[in-house]
Amino acid sequence: MKHFKLGLIINPIAGIGGSVALKGSDGMAMHALSLGAKPKANARTALALDVLLPYKDDIVIYTANDQMGEQCARELGFAVEVVYQAKTAATENEDSKLSAKALISKGVDIILFAGGDGTARDIASVIAGEEQGQQVPVLGIPAGCKIHSGVYAITPKAAGRIIELMVTKELVTLTTGDVMDIDESLFRQGVVKAKRYSEMQIPSELRYVQAVKSGGKESDELVLQDIAASIIDEMAEHEEQQFIIGSGSTTAFLMEELALDNTLLGVDIVKEQSLIASDVTETELYQAIIEHQGISKLVITLIGGQGHVFGRGNQQLSPRIIRAVLAQQGGKDNLTIIATKAKLAALHNKPLISDTGDHELDMELSGFISVTTGYKDQVLYPLASPN
Repeated sequence: MKHFKLGLIINPIAGIGGSVALKGSDGMAMHALSLGAKPKANARTALALDVLLPYKDDIVIYTANDQMGEQCARELGFAVEVVYQAKTAATENEDSKLSAKALISKGVDIILFAGGDGTARDIASVIAGEEQGQQVPVLGIPAGCKIHSGVYAITPKAAGRIIELMVTKELVTLTTGDVMDIDESLFRQGVVKAKRYSEMQIPSELRYVQAVKSGGKESDELVLQDIAASIIDEMAEHEEQQFIIGSGSTTAFLMEELALDNTLLGVDIVKEQSLIASDVTETELYQAIIEHQGISKLVITLIGGQGHVFGRGNQQLSPRIIRAVLAQQGGKDNLTIIATKAKLAALHNKPLISDTGDHELDMELSGFISVTTGYKDQVLYPLASPN
């Protein structure tokens, strides 16, 4: 029987800066260790590989030495072939790149890697050099401080389950996942700049598990990160625009990703990814729209269990506010609704509701509207008047 050739790369310092509030590990490993941080990437990889133990006789793990994969795989009893030797225990991004090149040369079936967005970028830079159609698929074990990229399983065990499906030949379809990252030096100053760098092939089951099958706080958080990154990307591309951020937990997550103070039950105004007005009244908001020289965009989410986007918990967004936003260049495109697919599914096909108190405006807003449900990912969903 032919063995499944599993490529494994562990960035042993991935995520090491998170517990000591460094908001990343890029170039900060020694500092993080001096503050008492403990590496966790190997432990998270062990959770993924533990799922594969029933199949260890059918798997050969190709990996790098010591903490980059060899130690973890051997301790669990897998057959291991070391294809790359890191020179020091303090690995660098070049080690991830050279490991990826070595694994590709061995013809592995998939590269399983543990790290964050920086590690994903390193591996993607190598994958991009491969001939089209010959690219090896990848799957990430979330172990970093930043997980904006769409190449990760929702949890380490979920990564193991996806590889299990491949080992048992239940999964062969591939799709593409975005590789994204933010500038950590700016992030530490409270500025989030997230952008798409490239893409890699991933098992299609990854996206299905994250978006549909899996619930819980951890998977929701990853989806919310994707949604926030999409809006932040738009903010970076249109610095001349101001963004009116409505109330709700989903928009609060966006503000957290921007590292800005948020009024959970109020309305804030953001421009150039900076907070320019907090907890504004309806009058203050209207004045801000009128006086602003550029376009004002409205970012809102579902409030309450019935799918209200207007009329529940955001009374500051009065009919004249909404009309002022719609009257600008772009019209309805200036209205951005953000929500997870799980939150939409919980409506059981009921439409979103606009209850502004102005029936004519509610009817004008009715119809299918785009809802941002991930990074550059939108679905069309019906919006209706309460009558």
